[in-house]
Amino acid sequence: MGDAGCLRSCLATVAIPLLAALPVGGCTGRAVEPPKPAARTVAYHRLGSWSGRGNVQTESFTSETGALRVRWETKPQPGDAVSAADGAFRITAHSAISGRPLQEVVDHAGIGSGVGYVQQDPHVFYVVVDSSHVNWTFTVEEAVVY
Repeated sequence: MGDAGCLRSCLATVAIPLLAALPVGGCTGRAVEPPKPAARTVAYHRLGSWSGRGNVQTESFTSETGALRVRWETKPQPGDAVSAADGAFRITAHSAISGRPLQEVVDHAGIGSGVGYVQQDPHVFYVVVDSSHVNWTFTVEEAVVY
């Protein structure tokens, strides 16, 4: 093969892959938008529910996220001579491994209801209730993101 044939062969080997690598439609003048991330949704999974009066320590429960929602309500005790306004209700989340208090969740005087939140690392928890002159109920739910 002569010099011209070799040159043509070399150009074909280099030029064809380069042309194939060029972007198609790259000169349209508008940027391609990246896809939007999917919206994250939070749902709550029930870990336990308790009711009673007086002081209680719950059994242990495991939270994979450490993000808990505690929905609670207090009501007057029937036949209690003390005013319901004098009642007290406190919930504290504890580590079931070490026993140490991790976070006070609720501290309420009298009758009422509400929602408290716990934000800790994933953990094995238990809850301590300190109360006087009220009947109480509460539910612990774990936040799950999907």
